[in-house]
Amino acid sequence: MESVGLDQARVYAVPMRTRFRGITVREGVVLPGPVGWGEFCPFPEYDDRESASWLATALEAAGRGWPPPVRDRVPVNCTVPAVGPERAAAIVAASGCRTAKVKVADHPDSAAEDAERVAATRDALGPSGRIRVDANGAWDVDTAVARIRQLDRAAGGLEYVEQPCRTLDELAAVRRRVDVRVAADESIRRAEDPLRVAVAGAADVAVIKCTPLGGVRRALRVAEACGLPCVVSSALETSVGLAAQVALAAALPELDFACGLGTLALFDGDLVADGLRPVDGELRVPTAPPAPDPELLAAAEIVDDERRAWWLDRLRRTHAVLTAGGGPEL
Repeated sequence: MESVGLDQARVYAVPMRTRFRGITVREGVVLPGPVGWGEFCPFPEYDDRESASWLATALEAAGRGWPPPVRDRVPVNCTVPAVGPERAAAIVAASGCRTAKVKVADHPDSAAEDAERVAATRDALGPSGRIRVDANGAWDVDTAVARIRQLDRAAGGLEYVEQPCRTLDELAAVRRRVDVRVAADESIRRAEDPLRVAVAGAADVAVIKCTPLGGVRRALRVAEACGLPCVVSSALETSVGLAAQVALAAALPELDFACGLGTLALFDGDLVADGLRPVDGELRVPTAPPAPDPELLAAAEIVDDERRAWWLDRLRRTHAVLTAGGGPEL
């Protein structure tokens, strides 16, 4: 991995169409290697140790590439942020997807807004479309049970609810009380050891994100260890990093659910000219890590010296943690 060009890293900023996960601009670093390009974009609040897995994913893409795919297309869901019902319906209608993931629990008093958003999504999808909701661990057990039942009615049936509570014990408690599948996300990728987390009794579905898990190969091992049907989901990357997530979905032996990889619709721009946007609800599987378009990269590159230095210093610190054994194996 030493041949990956850390000294050639480029720092970017791409605006978001809608506030998502509390941010309106997505920042990160892309870096070249002998195989292609990788992307390093841990969220600002993540410390260097947690960020090390994100860098391992970038180094795998740039310096090693990915395992061979077993499929050349990956079905995806569209993502509906915490927006009003009219905007939610428009996002779904424009996506071409038959599955929608709806963000809920954006604030403590969001119950009515969430139900309206989910109902509008159902109207836009029609009766045969699938709806899943994501609470990002915001609820306690009793609140989760009440909200899931409410949203299940609004949806005319939910496919699953993702991470309704923070802990595995809470997920297990919710799962015993509702008739909707429970999916684990943060409980897996933010576990002390994702390869050993006892998720099977707490969830019906595992949400796997290779970017925070340390790369495609390690995410495949996590998926196998979970022993559950898997959904591959984006960590909000540009097409450079999103390609690794698609490579993971393409390499999984079984893929029973649409994946959360249609997230470029949340961006007002990209670094790749022919970006990874779904057509008729599917993404093509790239044959190699895509390279940034020089003009798009130049336009997105951060020119503020202080912000650029912040990212490059973070990259160097995280690389030191990773090479010292503070993250997944390179």
